[in-house]
Amino acid sequence: MEVGPFRLGMRTLKTALAVMLCIILFKVFDRGAPMIAALAAVFSLRQDLTTSLSFGKSRILGNTLGGGLAIVYFLVKDLFSHDFLVELFLLPFLVIVVIVVSDGMNNNSGIISAIATLLLISLSIPQGESVYFALSRVIDTFIGTFIGIGLNFFFKPKPIEEQREIEEDLVELEQKEKELEELKQKIQTKIEDQQKE
Repeated sequence: MEVGPFRLGMRTLKTALAVMLCIILFKVFDRGAPMIAALAAVFSLRQDLTTSLSFGKSRILGNTLGGGLAIVYFLVKDLFSHDFLVELFLLPFLVIVVIVVSDGMNNNSGIISAIATLLLISLSIPQGESVYFALSRVIDTFIGTFIGIGLNFFFKPKPIEEQREIEEDLVELEQKEKELEELKQKIQTKIEDQQKE
């Protein structure tokens, strides 16, 4: 459905449905706030199943890394009686670890989700909670990711929407190619300037 430049497509509806399913699931199983699962579902939901699976794999690796490091953070912070300095220095260090490890695993597309998972879990753990709370938040990210992927499995885009999404992807690709070309030009100019000196 389109009204001028505004449109309500299948992906929009699937995103809303993913959030709704997270809310219902967490209410039924009394898992607490569905925030992390809902965010994971939204991040994982892409235009089609193939893209969702590819992004989902990246997201799962990122969630595992970010969640594991959040548990490390929780244990170290607990060891030092929840000292503010642990938060101040350890959390940024763990962000560095996420980036370096993700890059080393060639999971660059999962860096942001890994950092988001690390920060969401680390900064939302109330003082006095156990390691099970942190583990539960890691599981929340997996629940959301599987809901997002599952919706794309059951609701495939119509050919017209699929064509529109392909066209949007091509426009985005063209923009990225233009940015890459501009970056190449800047680098070439710098190299030429350095050679003249």
